[in-house]
Amino acid sequence: MQTAQVRNVGLGLALVSAFAFGGSGVAAKPLIEAGLDPLHVVWLRVAGAALVMLPVAWRHRALLRRRPALLAGFGLLAVAGVQAFYFAALSRIPVGVALLIEYLGPALVLGWVRFVQRRPVTRAAALGVVLAVGGLACVVEVWAGLGFDAVGLALALCAAFCQAGYFILAAHGSDEAEPADPLGVIAYGLLVGAAVLTVVARPWGMDGEVLRGAAAVAGTSVPAWALLAWIVLIATVLAYVTGIVSVRKLSPQVAGVVACLEAVVATVLAWVVLGEHLSTPQIAGGVLVLIGAFIAQSPAPKAPSGPVAGSRPDAAPSAGDPAPLPGKGRLSARQGAP
Repeated sequence: MQTAQVRNVGLGLALVSAFAFGGSGVAAKPLIEAGLDPLHVVWLRVAGAALVMLPVAWRHRALLRRRPALLAGFGLLAVAGVQAFYFAALSRIPVGVALLIEYLGPALVLGWVRFVQRRPVTRAAALGVVLAVGGLACVVEVWAGLGFDAVGLALALCAAFCQAGYFILAAHGSDEAEPADPLGVIAYGLLVGAAVLTVVARPWGMDGEVLRGAAAVAGTSVPAWALLAWIVLIATVLAYVTGIVSVRKLSPQVAGVVACLEAVVATVLAWVVLGEHLSTPQIAGGVLVLIGAFIAQSPAPKAPSGPVAGSRPDAAPSAGDPAPLPGKGRLSARQGAP
């Protein structure tokens, strides 16, 4: 498959992942308003997805022997870490501030590529990150919640590092002769995440009556189990599957910028479904995020030698592109988380 085709497929999957992740809020909020604790919703989401992926985990059980560190890291960072640190941050700082700091993840990925791996970063990827983070600040209206809480900011920053870990770990080993199957990585990552979140959320104290009842969505009564099914199947299983595959077809830093669309999708869906008003700065911010994502995924210009971060080195080079240097694999180590 040619480089452009690989990039287009990866971009499409990244968009599906962003839309799927972004759709979790409109289903989770009615459940929370119906009486479920936010951490219990998170536990139900991850544990339910782990149960769905259990047959996949059994099929790829050889990964437990081959890549135990990768599976543990993905579960701790990409799944449990992002969720736990984000919700902990919410207890101390406003939602908008926590969300903005969490989505510094793509910028952290660029820092990893440039300063840890010492690989060049395309200007398009860097500019895309700047525009996306700036637009995200407008989408969440960060100025409305400005304040300083050192612990809250530290927790949100930990969520950002975990998010960066999601993208880095999602690409791990994809250039090897026998790469770790992404579905197996997700399945075991969800199992590890569910185990960790069980300790954090303590689901034995959950009000199970809420799940047997109904929740109000835009004035309409919807069965709680239907909302939970959406969160588990679409906003978690589909989101993680398409997300990790998109990282392997694009690159962690490009997929990370496109993932910023998740916040835009969540805000727009809250407007359409839940009737939450969108302000002019939020609309303008959404446009900025879109522009940043478009710029970041643009084809990289010709480089004098070696693969450039922001493009996909292991894809077949197009005419005129330099060949990858021998022994130079793709970025490997977020990627959760998630």
